[in-house]
Amino acid sequence: MKPAWDKLMTEFDGHASALVVDVDCTAAGKSLCDEVGVKGFPTIKYGDPNNMEDYKGGRDFDALSKFAKENLGPKCGPDNLDLCDDAKKKQIEEFMALPIADLKAKITEQDDASAKADSDLETLLKSLQKQYEEATKAKDKKKEDIKEAGLGLMKSVIAYRKNVKNEL
Repeated sequence: MKPAWDKLMTEFDGHASALVVDVDCTAAGKSLCDEVGVKGFPTIKYGDPNNMEDYKGGRDFDALSKFAKENLGPKCGPDNLDLCDDAKKKQIEEFMALPIADLKAKITEQDDASAKADSDLETLLKSLQKQYEEATKAKDKKKEDIKEAGLGLMKSVIAYRKNVKNEL
């Protein structure tokens, strides 16, 4: 992916309203990576610097370039109301009217709800993994019991009887 990303950075070098960069999250960029929620490498983020989103598309140059051309640049927001539909404009106006403390409280509430959704999924996945492991053990035990009950010998007897019958 690195060559494709480097080519994309070259393509967008000097762009008036879109920035394509890479950040070393193990060195000087660690605090930025922590701030925007980078958990693994490589991670691609895009969007408003105050609300970065995870990129989930292809990792080859053509996919990256197509996505960048269609999605990077100014977006609807307080700085670009002309890019917003009426519903988003109304929502922005409502948020702008809130005291900062209330807005921060709403952000915390939504961040907490998002974190809970992640936590709930993690709990479910652990439960499913445990169920899978238990079911696999039960299946293996059942197959061993079937084998011990003589399945292999029964198959050998059938083959032997066919062979003996053919010899007579």
